[in-house]
Amino acid sequence: MRIIEGAGEWAAPAAGAANDWAEHFKVPALSVGTYCIPAGGADDQSPHGEDEIYVVTAGRARIVTPDGAAEVGPGSVIFVPAGEEHRFTDITEDLALLVVFGPAYTGG
Repeated sequence: MRIIEGAGEWAAPAAGAANDWAEHFKVPALSVGTYCIPAGGADDQSPHGEDEIYVVTAGRARIVTPDGAAEVGPGSVIFVPAGEEHRFTDITEDLALLVVFGPAYTGG
């Protein structure tokens, strides 16, 4: 067992950065991290080569994919398949997302 401290907690991006990504745990089958975007900020991510689950732990935004868009807030759980374009927009409150990748995130 391992307790993953700090996962899903809001962290302000470094000065000049659009958002903040911190990986907390990684094994070959999956990885866990936190992705934070400030209110009014921009999500500049590209599609990933891994399946992905987001759990919104704080904030409010809209997620947009080729299949549609939805408002999300604390408690929302979102699945994005590998390779699918997706972006958080209309971020009205500082957004903190617990992110689980399967297999582990490779950075691409």
